Amino acid sequence: MMIRRDLLKSAVLGAAAIATGPVAQSETARAADAAPLSALSSELDHQLFGGDDLARPIPTEPTVSDLAKGLDRTLALGGGGEYYVAWYCGFFHGLYDHGLDMAAFPEMVVGTSAGSYMGSSLTSGHFLRLRMQFDFFGHFPRILAHLAPLSSPNASQQRALKLSAAAKDGELATLQIIGHAALAADNRVNGEAVSRLAALLTGDSRTDWPVAKMWTSAVDCYTGERLIVGQKAARKNGVPLAHGAAASSSLPGTMGPTLLGQRYAMDGGICSNPAHVDVIAGSKRALVITITDGLTPPFLTGVPHPIAENIKQVEATGTKVLWIKADPPTDISLVDPKQIAPALRTGYERAKIEADKIKQFWA
Repeated sequence: MMIRRDLLKSAVLGAAAIATGPVAQSETARAADAAPLSALSSELDHQLFGGDDLARPIPTEPTVSDLAKGLDRTLALGGGGEYYVAWYCGFFHGLYDHGLDMAAFPEMVVGTSAGSYMGSSLTSGHFLRLRMQFDFFGHFPRILAHLAPLSSPNASQQRALKLSAAAKDGELATLQIIGHAALAADNRVNGEAVSRLAALLTGDSRTDWPVAKMWTSAVDCYTGERLIVGQKAARKNGVPLAHGAAASSSLPGTMGPTLLGQRYAMDGGICSNPAHVDVIAGSKRALVITITDGLTPPFLTGVPHPIAENIKQVEATGTKVLWIKADPPTDISLVDPKQIAPALRTGYERAKIEADKIKQFWA
């Protein structure tokens, strides 16, 4: 009996020795080795990219934006796929027919994803071009499907899509995981193809950022940082407006990523402030237009979108906000070209309801 107990004791002590032996020690050593490498990575990010003026952290408390301080009327346009570009086209066309030239009213426009296309075409004088193009695509959705093929994602695309869908928060580490998958995705529409598509849709110069009041958003795929691009930073980094719109709409596992300066960027909606309303905080009056309240489907990512809370923080700075939500059917695909025609009609009809409210708000 004593021998048996001694054998068991020896076995337990042996197992403990193995657990703390070379294998466990090597794992500890690897973790220790990784720490300096992680610190070096952060240091390099700061040294090499800190001066490009693209990264702008999302504030956690109500904060007046230095970009909007002193401005009167500002406009934030959220994202929502091909459906939302078409809805915007119908909506802004309808507003124009009701006497509202939305290109002239705002002093600052912040566009994300679909909103970057709309904002850039609106501010640079190409809205009617975009409206006619989407009217054409509404009749011939297969042509847009050919320009931006999204069906049958391959393995690398599925990884990016599924990681984005499974996200439960907007923390930096989460965005880095999604961003790394976006970088590794073999998308059919990437690089120059994304920029060509953006230039086709917006009519913007592919070599310059012609409009000072237009800003786009994106997320750095490597660092997870929020990027806000305006004319000054764009010209400093050689970023044309078409590239800004392309980066802002580079949905992980679908298209892009797109190079902004020396940063590969993904869709600006892949963060916890999807319309980036903090950028217009401090202006006198802000019109915010999003596809939903952020809590109601359809969704393009699992990253939570607490838009109501985002707007409360803006209002806490003294900015008056008029928030308009498109609220499409919850069961549609936002990236299905077949939804373009109904979205154009729905947006135009919605303008009849909202036109007077906007006139009074911005009077």
